[in-house]
Amino acid sequence: MTSLPPRTDAPADDSADDPGRDLARAIDHRLGRSLHVRHLDAGSCNGCDWEIAALLNPFHDVQRLGIDFVASPRHADLLLVTGVMTRNLEEAAIRTFEAMPEPRLVVAVGACAISGGVFAGSYAHRSGVAATLPVDVFVPGCPPRPEALIQGLLVAVGRMAAIDGRAD
Repeated sequence: MTSLPPRTDAPADDSADDPGRDLARAIDHRLGRSLHVRHLDAGSCNGCDWEIAALLNPFHDVQRLGIDFVASPRHADLLLVTGVMTRNLEEAAIRTFEAMPEPRLVVAVGACAISGGVFAGSYAHRSGVAATLPVDVFVPGCPPRPEALIQGLLVAVGRMAAIDGRAD
């Protein structure tokens, strides 16, 4: 029986940059509990939604980092918006945002949520989420990769201190 050589692709120590570990530390420092995220699909093609769902698979597993997706905006710290923000969903998006407790954050995910994407200029929607809600962080991509979503959440959690008025 032969033994396998040691892995050379894994870092030798824990000092390597790991956005996931940084995110877990930031969430614990800012909140002292899990970050509760409410996902709002405002008229997307579901490409971004698939990437958000990939955050929950065993490879990324954001729940180990302290991120939980919740069904009610009353329990949410962060609103994750995908899609072009159709005119029919504007009122629902505003109500969802207003139902969230302070401090609240909004993250626009994908090209459609940022600028309207390939649908820009259509009569049926606004040009991005920022025309309806105060967006704190934009995560570009069509669709953005799960790693980009984790980085966007890290930036959003970093903004929480400024919104909450706490100094670090």
